[in-house]
Amino acid sequence: MLRHFRASLVMLVLMTALLGIAYPLAMVGVAGAAFPGQAGGSLLQKDGKVVGSSLIGQSFTGETFFHGRPSATTDTDPADSTKTVAAPYNAANSAGSNLGPTSKALVDRVKEDADKLGKGVPVDLVTTSGSGLDPHISPEAAAWQVPRVAKARGLPEAQVQALVAQHTEGRMYGLLGEPRVNVLQLNLALDALPKR
Repeated sequence: MLRHFRASLVMLVLMTALLGIAYPLAMVGVAGAAFPGQAGGSLLQKDGKVVGSSLIGQSFTGETFFHGRPSATTDTDPADSTKTVAAPYNAANSAGSNLGPTSKALVDRVKEDADKLGKGVPVDLVTTSGSGLDPHISPEAAAWQVPRVAKARGLPEAQVQALVAQHTEGRMYGLLGEPRVNVLQLNLALDALPKR
């Protein structure tokens, strides 16, 4: 019996070392060498400083920036740990609001946001994504914001619309998903335009 126990223990330690330590470290090394940007978090820089990730949305509120989708992520209330508070784009707490289409709270929030933004607002500017972290908006949502951004920056609308077109990503492999615009990348491109 001791012989079987020893063999089992040796296999447990060997497999733990091989599959729990060596293999994951090797895969991290291979991924880091083959895809350094993605393995590092797909970070975006401006003037040598990291300003965000192309995979996680950010809250832009100024008139001179394109705005992304609302975020439903939350965090623990610092004043009362039994409650939560809104924490937009909190990557540590990725989640939707869990409010269904018949939820009065959801309907009221969407109506309020739509009233604030104005007539004809695209649906993705008033609804959250499933993760609460989506960095993309539809090309229609970006085009809807062009007049406001162009006016606030003193730029011709055609120039801002051309920038949106340059930053519109198509379907993955021409088949999967929908065309989309990464809000952070678009706003960084806006900031990179020559000052007037």
